[in-house]
Amino acid sequence: MSNRALLEVIALDAEDAVAAQAGGADRLEVVTDMAADGLTPSAKTVAEIRSAVDIPMRVMLRVADGFAAGDIDVLVDKAREMRAEGAEEFVLGFLDQDGHADLVAVERLVAELEGCRWTFHRAIDRAVDRDVLRKHLADLPGLDTYLTAGAATGVDDGIPTLLAEAARSGQPGYEARILVGGGLRLDHLPRLRAGGVDAFHIGGAARPGGWSGPVDVAAVREWRAAIDG
Repeated sequence: MSNRALLEVIALDAEDAVAAQAGGADRLEVVTDMAADGLTPSAKTVAEIRSAVDIPMRVMLRVADGFAAGDIDVLVDKAREMRAEGAEEFVLGFLDQDGHADLVAVERLVAELEGCRWTFHRAIDRAVDRDVLRKHLADLPGLDTYLTAGAATGVDDGIPTLLAEAARSGQPGYEARILVGGGLRLDHLPRLRAGGVDAFHIGGAARPGGWSGPVDVAAVREWRAAIDG
């Protein structure tokens, strides 16, 4: 499995998680409140998902819409609560008012995670300088993934950036895996795969009925087949 491309699916509850796993997802991103682009779920939801499926899940650490950290003490408490429910992987990402990585907030939270693996999410797509952000974060323990569309507006506009960053894989600041998500469509896959991208993240694309409906097994299966190509 390690050499196949990764498919991560957003799960809001255990029903989503079961459908995502059945469709061939490798990993879940567990969030609540997609109207705010995904916030930290309840401990109860995390526990229910953990007992419903056996694929890895990454739990969002984010308490307010936007890319400011907000109250870091609240975030630290959330991280503790999620770990107590068995969460071992996380998603986070904060910018300061100048559009650089908020290192104070990120480092405080990462210290609380004690080496757990984590994704820096699409805040990178709003950063004033992606390269500087990557180099600032490069030595933080546990960082192994960037969730990015390559542009704030989505994958359509971000493909040149995504391909350029994929080509730098392994260079300083570029060791973490690129997980492409944010307006990702099936027709983007061939170009991204050819450029060396091997991880993909879907939310709405797994829900033909929209965010009010559950993850659809057939939709996930279609993505799995397209990615494996």
